[in-house]
Amino acid sequence: MADSAKSVLEEETSKLETKSKRGVDVEDADVTVKKFKTEATAGVADKTGDCTGRKLEAVNGDEENKVIRMGVKFEIEADAAEDKGSRHTMEDAWVLLLDASLDFPGKLRCAHFAIYDGHGGRLAAEYAQKHLHMNVLSAGLPRELLDVKATKKAILDGFRKTDESLLQESSAGGWQDGATAVCVWVLGQTVFVANVGDAKAVVARSSTTDKLSNNLNGGSSLKAIVLTREHKAIYPQERARIQKAGGVVGSNGRLQGRLEVSRALGDRQFKKLGVIATPDIHSFELTAREHFIILGCDGLWGVFGPSDAVDFVQKLLQEGLPITSAQVIKQE
Repeated sequence: MADSAKSVLEEETSKLETKSKRGVDVEDADVTVKKFKTEATAGVADKTGDCTGRKLEAVNGDEENKVIRMGVKFEIEADAAEDKGSRHTMEDAWVLLLDASLDFPGKLRCAHFAIYDGHGGRLAAEYAQKHLHMNVLSAGLPRELLDVKATKKAILDGFRKTDESLLQESSAGGWQDGATAVCVWVLGQTVFVANVGDAKAVVARSSTTDKLSNNLNGGSSLKAIVLTREHKAIYPQERARIQKAGGVVGSNGRLQGRLEVSRALGDRQFKKLGVIATPDIHSFELTAREHFIILGCDGLWGVFGPSDAVDFVQKLLQEGLPITSAQVIKQE
């Protein structure tokens, strides 16, 4: 499967960074880095990103997207990197949208980040890259006032619509590609994480807010919290659904001996055998304890455990390096 913090005040001001990575084998590592900068004052414009080009650099934006709670405002920065490793082609795709309102403006700040890990080709990953967020917006993603239940429903509906239309597209085009996904939406000050397959999201979180300076300046380490649940055919709950649909999980833990994941976008040849595109969705409030989030596919996590990845990124940030340099080094 394959191929993508200077305090302004003397009071506590922290960096919250989000990093995402993609890769498929232990040799592949696609990385997307997302930085949440926390400031003790409000009224500072968020940074917005350009979604064109291979890398997305955060630049000053004209819009003020203010999110104020308990005197804290969060700015988001993001970047991405990718490496296909020994693969002949890159089959992964990613999305960085610091302003993800698109044609659905509203008072509620909306940012979106995603990684799509393609397998069997790149077409499913590219299709999801182009359509999934728009389908979530069209399904009723809140834009004026946060509603957690409505948000989760919109994400579920967006995944369903994307998969249905992707299957139609693949049938018409005669291709059978699939893609796992890990997606993040930041609405106001709430983070929503959705995933299908074995792509994973990990948040770096300090134990208490009064330890932020130590955490950012070489003190105690951050705790890695896994936000997603893997979907593999070998897991009992997933296996039961597959077997009920008539599928067989082989001794190698793969569906029909071929597909390791049990949830994915696309993969039309396996949809009648219990493969679904229903994501698990988790949400949490951003506080001064969250420093960054790492999104990555199975290739990244084959190289780094969650704690190792968080320690690696924290070390680079403590050295004052920009988020563009916080990339996983491939291990040979």
